[in-house]
Amino acid sequence: MAYERFEPVERVIDVCGENYRFWQPPDLDALIDVAAFEADERIPYWANVWESAIVLAEELSKLDGRGHSLLELGCGLALPAIVAARRGFAATASDYEEDALEGVRYNADANGAGQLAVRLLDWRKLPDDLGRFDRVVAADVLYEKHHAVALSAVIDRTLAPGGIAMVADPGRARAVEFEPAARAVGLTVSKQPARRPHGATDGPEIDVYLVTHAS
Repeated sequence: MAYERFEPVERVIDVCGENYRFWQPPDLDALIDVAAFEADERIPYWANVWESAIVLAEELSKLDGRGHSLLELGCGLALPAIVAARRGFAATASDYEEDALEGVRYNADANGAGQLAVRLLDWRKLPDDLGRFDRVVAADVLYEKHHAVALSAVIDRTLAPGGIAMVADPGRARAVEFEPAARAVGLTVSKQPARRPHGATDGPEIDVYLVTHAS
């Protein structure tokens, strides 16, 4: 079914002085499916562009992506991946929710990033043909106890040698488990000073973790 069934509303997001027109469902709570949550912990977090995604998009907007590949994990509406595609990356946006990927396609077309690839991805069963990427990014995906271990394993599997992963998080309680989990699989982690999106005076300060393979 078409993304229009969510009756999306426009939101203009400033990314370092460049406006992106994003369309998102007006009411996240209305999308909650109790049966889906009980079966597989599915909550429609994808239906909003969170502060972590904006900060990550700002970081990517500084880069020249030409000649480089990028994978966004747990992309939701994929602001970072869309910005990356606009910056020249061969970008792929991936999520566990097909509804999210409908929104990605819609918003990519609306923002001149129709070349963005989209992929349905379950971190527990990565496909053999996924490949490796020069950049792997994720925004606000450390919700549950098992997510730090799962995310670390996926980054280890998908990050190309010499590549950099960027994980943005608003200080969630489970985020403290990410660094030890990443180091346990042989990754190196550093953290940038926490900050809000440019121009924001309230809301969470976002940590950005930089992750590489150990040399």
